[in-house]
Amino acid sequence: MRRSFLSYAGGSFVLGVLAIGLSMLTGCSRGGGQPGFANRVPNVGVVTIHYQPALLTTELPGRTSPFQEADVRPQVNGILIKRLFEEGGTVHAGQLLYQIDPAPYQAAFDSAKAALANAQANLVTTRAKSERYANLLKQNAIAPQDYDDAFAAWKQAQANVLQQQANLESARINLDYTRVTAPITGRIGRSLVTVGALLTANQTNVLATIDTLDPIYVDINQSSAELLALKKELAEGQLNGSTPEMARVTLILEDGSVYPLDGTLKFSEASVDQNTGAVVLRAVFPNPKGVLLPGMYVRARIVEGIDSHAILAPQQGVSRDEKGEPTALVVDNHGIARLRILQAPRAVGGSWLVTAGLAPGDRMIVDGLQFVQPGAPVHAVPAATPSTSHS
Repeated sequence: MRRSFLSYAGGSFVLGVLAIGLSMLTGCSRGGGQPGFANRVPNVGVVTIHYQPALLTTELPGRTSPFQEADVRPQVNGILIKRLFEEGGTVHAGQLLYQIDPAPYQAAFDSAKAALANAQANLVTTRAKSERYANLLKQNAIAPQDYDDAFAAWKQAQANVLQQQANLESARINLDYTRVTAPITGRIGRSLVTVGALLTANQTNVLATIDTLDPIYVDINQSSAELLALKKELAEGQLNGSTPEMARVTLILEDGSVYPLDGTLKFSEASVDQNTGAVVLRAVFPNPKGVLLPGMYVRARIVEGIDSHAILAPQQGVSRDEKGEPTALVVDNHGIARLRILQAPRAVGGSWLVTAGLAPGDRMIVDGLQFVQPGAPVHAVPAATPSTSHS
């Protein structure tokens, strides 16, 4: 009997302990391990949205091309006897590059010079005879036919002098063409001929190519659709195009670095390329150190205009939903977080340019987003470092 009593007492004790434990667990679930934690409203950092001017730019692909380019070709036939430049060096307009054997052209020049001297001597004789016959004709000492013959001979001598002068000039030009000079100032490439080669006038194969690289062109491709949209925005007053920044172009090189010197936008083509649907814009860049070489692929950052009433949302406060649409959370007047779906077509510095979804005066959450759910209450405080750069 005693043994049964002890068993019953022990069972009651265990039940009592379990009851106390359940009571404690129930109290914890209601009040929480940290009193008030479940009901605490999270603090979030917000920035107030407002209109501000934004300099809008776009990056477009392009390639460099020489400011001037000239192929060096011979203009007379002959044997090349000298090359007088250093390959890859800089040459100046008029500088002697190649020497073609001048001997046959010098002989032709000397012959033309002698023929001119002979024609000039004959002109003196025929002129004197014509003048003498003119006096005799006045005295009726000769027949008119004799005077006419003398006068015609004088005129023929004059024409012969002019012809020989032209022959001499032609011979002089051909002699000068044996000296092949640089047509422009620039950097010359490798020589494609060697001494001893037979050259022919206006041959297809060039002797060398000269490129003017300072300044240098950058040809930029912009789609016709983008160009039309830009013109429409300018026409509707959404963008201000009357700014000196419009002519400035920044260049991004193939390795991602920014070219240190700005260029100037000069003009755009008057037609659209039928194969690519793009319009070519041409910019000019200074290139004093020769960093830019013809044919390099680059990206040009062009200023499109200034949007004086832009809404810029810090990128840290913008996320994407399951559809890929940009979204943001704003705090309403009752301290409730509200989800907004945005239209943000482009980035401007560290912000998104928002065309729909936000309005001036909205308080956009940029800090503490991980603690917030749409529709939940929040405590809004100014963000520590709002990112609203529009550069």
